[in-house]
Amino acid sequence: MDEKQRIMQLRRELHEHNHRYYVLNQPTISDQDFDFLMKELQELEARHPELYDPNSPSQRVGSDLNQEFRQVKHQRPMLSLSNTYNEQDVREWFESVKKGLGGEPFEVCCEMKYDGLSISLIYENGQLVQAVTRGDGVQGDDVTANVKTIRSIPLVLKPALSSLYINKEKAQPQLFPDEEEENVGFPASFEIRGEVLMPWKSFERLNAEREAAEEPLFANPRNAASGTLKSQKSEVVAQRGLDAYLYYLLGDKVPFDGHYENLMAARSWGFQIVPKADNSIRKVSTVDEIFDFINYWDMERKNLPVATDGIVLKVNSQRQQRALGFTAKSPRWAIAYKFKAERACTKLLDVTYQVGRTGAVTPVANMEPVQLAGTTVKRATLNNEDFIKSFDLHLGDYVYVEKGGEIIPKIVGVDIDQRPIVAQPVRFIERCPECGMPLVRIDGEAVHYCPNDAGCPPQIKGRIEHFISRKAMNIMSLGPETVDEYWSRGLIHNVADLYDLTVMQITGGNKSRRLSAENVIKGIEASKQVPFERVVFALGIRFVGETSARLLARHFKNIDALMSATMEELQEVEGIGEVMARSVMSFFQNEKNLAIVERLRQYGLQMSLSEEQMTAASDRLAGKSIVISGVFEHHSRDEYKQIIEQNGGKNVGSISGKTSFILAGDNMGPSKLQKAEKLGIPIVSEEEFLKMILS
Repeated sequence: MDEKQRIMQLRRELHEHNHRYYVLNQPTISDQDFDFLMKELQELEARHPELYDPNSPSQRVGSDLNQEFRQVKHQRPMLSLSNTYNEQDVREWFESVKKGLGGEPFEVCCEMKYDGLSISLIYENGQLVQAVTRGDGVQGDDVTANVKTIRSIPLVLKPALSSLYINKEKAQPQLFPDEEEENVGFPASFEIRGEVLMPWKSFERLNAEREAAEEPLFANPRNAASGTLKSQKSEVVAQRGLDAYLYYLLGDKVPFDGHYENLMAARSWGFQIVPKADNSIRKVSTVDEIFDFINYWDMERKNLPVATDGIVLKVNSQRQQRALGFTAKSPRWAIAYKFKAERACTKLLDVTYQVGRTGAVTPVANMEPVQLAGTTVKRATLNNEDFIKSFDLHLGDYVYVEKGGEIIPKIVGVDIDQRPIVAQPVRFIERCPECGMPLVRIDGEAVHYCPNDAGCPPQIKGRIEHFISRKAMNIMSLGPETVDEYWSRGLIHNVADLYDLTVMQITGGNKSRRLSAENVIKGIEASKQVPFERVVFALGIRFVGETSARLLARHFKNIDALMSATMEELQEVEGIGEVMARSVMSFFQNEKNLAIVERLRQYGLQMSLSEEQMTAASDRLAGKSIVISGVFEHHSRDEYKQIIEQNGGKNVGSISGKTSFILAGDNMGPSKLQKAEKLGIPIVSEEEFLKMILS
């Protein structure tokens, strides 16, 4: 056998071993033998670069090179599901399906709802060619390089030789072999959707490593999975042990009309459909069978290797799915039943306080460790002083803890009967735990603030982290850990210092850090082109969010007009009230803030609207309140919101008698359409709207 043939053989063998180990949980060789085969393949591929294959098993280790994610439009929109937390809604959904199908019999596929990051995988001729995140449902990030490191996702599909078994009597695929088998080949082109997750074991290992390195811990597996999949280095993704479960096969030539049957076909091609628990997907015909499935998994899910937060119910027949159609936001043929939050009782040991970038001080409960929804919980937010008083919290109390949406731990009650006689009530602190400055509480607000915004370390670092974030200056080559490092080394003390950084300062003479340092400097330099409205947001003015910053920027046009604006002028801006106006004035009356803004101006940041924005602006929609509904072809919803604001209009979320018109795309919600007709609100199509703007 020559080396070329050996490479092809090793690739086939390693793909099969990956599938057996990560999907079937049935390895046939030892880890050491697998490593030997992989090393042999890597050595042979190094000698034969002309045989490079992006889907070779050797490519799963990832790369240490930074990558940028490009936006990709989905072939079909990725809509979210309607959620419910009670049985009555499930019954009503079942009846609505029955009514929508005119009494025609139907089946429902019951599946686990995994708590991860939605992904769309595109296969051509049996090979993975693209992986895209859900994004806004219309377009998402191309994360193909990162997804290729996930071992349970097949890079090359295996022929469907013997895995799909058909029970002729029931006329549906079985999860285990019966008597006869039928081979079902995969289509030449198809899409399969699913969820990328971080298993509990990987999550606990990752947080243990971060804790040992004194790095911030991930709050939950979903955040860890999302952060990992968006890593700029696929090598990092490969090390963190992500997993994936696939739940929806799409394409013009899928093998079956039945959703369940298509999943079983996909399972035979090498996809992981269920978490080694084959009864976690079931086809049923009655509401009672649905609740049997829900009730079983409400308890049994705690034994699964990944986080789940509910059950997904789908009408099985794709023909019937098409007949039922969609609302503006979700399919009528599917619904998600969310499990009620799990509750545990544990002892309150202490209360500590955290300071955020705006100076807001948040109390945190430190408790005896307790198992909750698959993780060990030791801390929970207490929100503010009023929250503490509402429970009359005492140190030593036994408190009931839940996870909101199975993610954020929160205290929901106190067992007064177990309160120790000598227990002392929790008293909110009077001084900042970081800088010692007396705290203030603004009238009408529940939050205490540290007013030392120019000298309190967590506020300064928090503002820098906000400044570099994606929706602000978008300096993605930096992160919280890097900011903390630069701060501790004395390289930066405020956001303006970023623009003084040099490669030599960052590397400290360490040549191995030069490439990453150059990327940081490039990212900082590129941020000088970020538009003015995002610069206003990036400044981190208290109470000024992304929308408010955009409104202020477009009203005042440049930083000088904004800095000199009076209370009355600020409140003339739609959506800017007294509290926000006072905060803006206070920010620009601070000499240190003015000095930072002036430095940013000198470094070349955008301190006024661009000529293009000025030219684009008009008053064509002045005085009009517009509701956006549906899916659009030419622009995203966010882009249409921006166009409306540029032309003097106002975006509103709900229909009322004051609504001027509805900008309607495909799949506009029937309830909105009905309400618009009732109130006589005009419906304007995408094409009509663009003509209106461009005329």
